[in-house]
Amino acid sequence: MQMYSNTKALTFDLFGTILDLGGSLTPFINESLTTHHVKCITADEFWEQWRYRQRIEQYQDTIMMLGHSGYLETVRRALHYTLRRNGIDATPEIVEAFMLGWQQLTPFPEVLSALSRLKTKYQLVVLSNGDPDFLDYLVTNRVEWVFDGVISVTSFGSFKPHPCVYRGAAGKLELEVNECMMVSANSFDIMGARACGFRGAYVNRYKLPYEDTQFQPDITVGDFTELADTLL
Repeated sequence: MQMYSNTKALTFDLFGTILDLGGSLTPFINESLTTHHVKCITADEFWEQWRYRQRIEQYQDTIMMLGHSGYLETVRRALHYTLRRNGIDATPEIVEAFMLGWQQLTPFPEVLSALSRLKTKYQLVVLSNGDPDFLDYLVTNRVEWVFDGVISVTSFGSFKPHPCVYRGAAGKLELEVNECMMVSANSFDIMGARACGFRGAYVNRYKLPYEDTQFQPDITVGDFTELADTLL
């Protein structure tokens, strides 16, 4: 507890950390595959490929210094790639059917009760790769929680884990980087934050190995209940 006793703000990743992407989207993917008579791939396999490709799209934007092209735009580009990879014609109708699920994302079941506990001690802030309008919609209508702030990386012009995101977020919060803790189920997010001086809480929801790097998380937990138990 002593190593992060000066933490004042928890900055939360939204997609995959607060919002259950796979659990929310897989039913929509399955319905779309069934509707279009696609039998060459399961919904789980399709989602794994789609999510992996979307991250590549984000990394490419950052590496090529193209700026923030838009979160949903990277989702759409990744969808086109995944459809074509599996021999499916990426018509506007099919793309729209698959994309509809992103409006119905839901939080993991333990998130809200844990946030209620954590707000007694910390500022709770969303720090997300999402577009501002999309984040506002999701936080208001899907998470249904009033955060102390919602920060989109669009204001910094790069996707996480670019260093400007974490340093810029600390600046917006008028805090030192070591007074902020990044909370994410994406290990690259924790690694990027730790490299900038943030504390890091790795929510290992998916039971995946962490990168072999010097920038290790301060704490590793399985879900938000365990996160609150550890930080309070």
